[in-house]
Amino acid sequence: MIQDGLEYLNSRLIFGMMPGLASTRKLCEVLGNPQKKFKKIHVVGTNGKGSTSYYLSGILQAHGLKTGLYTSPHLVSLRERIRVNDLPIDDETLDSLIMRVKAAAEETGVEPTFFEVLTIVAFLYYAEQGVDVAVLEAGLGGRLDSTAVADGELIVLTSIGLEHTEVLGQTESAILKEKMGVAGSAQSILSNGHGKTFVLGGLDEKLLEEARMFASTRGCTCVVPEIRKDIELLNLGQHYVENASLSLKAAELFLQKQKDENVDSEFVCYDDGLALRVLSTRSWAGRMQKLVDRNGVTRFILDGAHNSHAVRRLVETLDEYFPGQKFHCIFGALRDKDVGEMLKLMAPHVSHWHITRTPYPRFRELSDLQEELEKLGCSVSSAGEFTHAYLDEVCAGVTDSSPILITGSLYMIGATVQALKDDFDGLNFFRGMEPTTNEHR
Repeated sequence: MIQDGLEYLNSRLIFGMMPGLASTRKLCEVLGNPQKKFKKIHVVGTNGKGSTSYYLSGILQAHGLKTGLYTSPHLVSLRERIRVNDLPIDDETLDSLIMRVKAAAEETGVEPTFFEVLTIVAFLYYAEQGVDVAVLEAGLGGRLDSTAVADGELIVLTSIGLEHTEVLGQTESAILKEKMGVAGSAQSILSNGHGKTFVLGGLDEKLLEEARMFASTRGCTCVVPEIRKDIELLNLGQHYVENASLSLKAAELFLQKQKDENVDSEFVCYDDGLALRVLSTRSWAGRMQKLVDRNGVTRFILDGAHNSHAVRRLVETLDEYFPGQKFHCIFGALRDKDVGEMLKLMAPHVSHWHITRTPYPRFRELSDLQEELEKLGCSVSSAGEFTHAYLDEVCAGVTDSSPILITGSLYMIGATVQALKDDFDGLNFFRGMEPTTNEHR
């Protein structure tokens, strides 16, 4: 990463998260509204946004569309967040575009946040690259998330759970409305003369009815895909099958809409067989990901489960794929997480606990994790700062062929990917990337 851009980006961290669209709109206008130069699909939700976006972008790319993908957080490098046809933005271009945003901010007197800068950089990059479509993962919420400025006509909602309640609302109903609000106000949608389409997943009947009512007030339609039975994925777990099912339907709807609107265009018809083949080859890094060595042996399972909701899906998956099996588990988590509940849920699946922390200052101290485990009647097999040497130490203590489970935080997974990226072909996307700040996930 070139230093000038990184320094400016890091200077934005003091502004934290500031929901709202005014700054992003103003900067986009000064920069020529790059977000209006390509088609957009929005992906919002509590969990599952990243994998759904990743699967969807791959399907669209396989159908011949030049496809942008914008996700957050990154695991190792900022470059991961902004991709075109699966290739990350290069360091020089990233630096140049950050500095363009900086110049626009100074010209207008705007003080953008870290996430706002990167969002606008993504818009500029996709416009410059001439993408046909960009799949945009929302950062926080939807209605006031800076990605909402892109104004995509197709919106995928993956799930709803209680998160960031101080910003999004105290109930799931309130959070649902905030996330669906990425579509824009009722007045703006209706004044444009055409509604948007929501592809809905992960909602119970009550929330589903509320979602349909919300959409109807804005002239929007809702599609609830079936959970497909014929999907094969490299990521383990039914929740990834659910996310992939959403991506299949979203791709089908998008391609059909483009065909209907552009009869003579080069947009192709949706091919379900092609889409399924693509899904069987794509692994969303660090999420129920198996790391297989050159002998075909699964050495590690990585999962960035960082809250109780995600840990529940983790243990459901372990029950399904490894019934009755217990694991050596390397665990590290942030201070603001409900670690007690996370450890309680995982305990029946762990034979040996190995607690660790990265240098990131928000990580829980090892003594705190040990205390939480002792409350559950669990002992700690090892403890230490996270390094490749510590991984080797844990591996040396595993006497059977069982994989080691690494979980507790996406920061934890990022450190693992950085340590192991040259050892496993499943992490080759990250080779050649230098670690960059992940303070503002």
